[in-house]
Amino acid sequence: MEDYLQDCRAALQESRPLHVVLGNEACDLDSMVSALALAFYLTKTAEAGEIFIPVLNINRSELPLRGDNVFFLQKVQIPEAALIFRDEIDLPTLHQAGQLTLTLVDHHVLPKSDAALEEAVVEVLDHRPIEQKHCPPCHVSVELVGSCATLVAERILQGAPEILDRQTASLLHGTIILDCVNMDAKIGKATPKDSQYVEKLEALFPDLPQRKDIFDSLQKAKFDVSGLTTEQMLRKDQKTIYRQGTKVAISAVYMDLEVFLQRLDVLEDLSAFCHDHTYDALVAMTIFFNTQNEPVRQLAVFCPHSALRMTICGVLEQSTSPPLKLTPIPSISPDLQAYLQGNTQVSRKKFLPVLQEALSAYFDSTKMPSGQPEVVGMSREQADKELDKAGNSLISGLSQDEEDPPLPPTPMNSLVDECPLDQGLPKLSAEAVFEKCSQISLSQSTRACPSNK
Repeated sequence: MEDYLQDCRAALQESRPLHVVLGNEACDLDSMVSALALAFYLTKTAEAGEIFIPVLNINRSELPLRGDNVFFLQKVQIPEAALIFRDEIDLPTLHQAGQLTLTLVDHHVLPKSDAALEEAVVEVLDHRPIEQKHCPPCHVSVELVGSCATLVAERILQGAPEILDRQTASLLHGTIILDCVNMDAKIGKATPKDSQYVEKLEALFPDLPQRKDIFDSLQKAKFDVSGLTTEQMLRKDQKTIYRQGTKVAISAVYMDLEVFLQRLDVLEDLSAFCHDHTYDALVAMTIFFNTQNEPVRQLAVFCPHSALRMTICGVLEQSTSPPLKLTPIPSISPDLQAYLQGNTQVSRKKFLPVLQEALSAYFDSTKMPSGQPEVVGMSREQADKELDKAGNSLISGLSQDEEDPPLPPTPMNSLVDECPLDQGLPKLSAEAVFEKCSQISLSQSTRACPSNK
């Protein structure tokens, strides 16, 4: 794989037509691996001299935010330097010159910014329900399985199994297992085809890691923030509420708040984060498990504007629907108020309406119109839906920001009419996984401590 990727980089330096295999804008593990493996297969089975270029659809600087991607690349010994990112290839210019051919993998709808590239799309391989109005007029292969990597594995094993090496097999195997939640039948994300190709890969390469081991390591890497800067930690899992020129960021941070606030120059970093992205306030919701495996949630409100900060904190402290049960924690700055959140069942999804109420109270106090806050980059109707489901998007799902777009979420697609899976496959996020684990933990604690009779 590494030699092949080096050939791809060399091809970029030549003035020649290029066939690019492009993953989706979220560039989660499934998208990255599917693009790499499919382009590798297409190159190995193409006519001599023809090369297919896998492109990761993010800027290189954004890769560290995807801990599972970084971990897996290191594990299978693929150097990040060998990869090609979206900011390293000018697709619009290639298209205008008539030198671009595109294959889309793990998505089938290009964003508006890439709408002109649709003319270059010759094939789509995806596992999402097809959006018939916007699907490119080309060969489209869509099958509702748990992981797009399953469809890539099927293409390889049916078309040219002899080109499959252990490195590529390991990429496909681990990705399918992560996407399908370790093939857990109770969760129900794995389809028979997902299971079939995991078993085929294991039969061909018996020394592949045990399913539980690779799932646990990838899942852990997805939540690991130890190697990130403060800004990267805040952007990793972030939402934004915006109204009337006031912007508030809500970031899920997966570590103890006390440890987070002990980071070197953390106050300067928080201030720079708000300044650079024009946020008026930042709410950090920290989440971790203590030594008794019990969930712990904490809140930190950072806001240099005292009136806005006091209003937000006042509404949060007095909230009864839902009750947050906040206990103040000694602060390290007048601009920051920290809390222990006693009600650990209040996730970001449930917290957002309280923050809406806080913004409304702030605008009421300044005698300004108190319309409902909106999630950036969406119409009011879309925002209402987003606020209902906030926190349940893919771990890379950051809210769109008009001034400074963060990492885009996985493209949303319409549902197939009368499809038996018309609700789509289950979606998991860091917040959703944590909430499920919290429920399990609390349930186990209840059973372990029966009430006295």
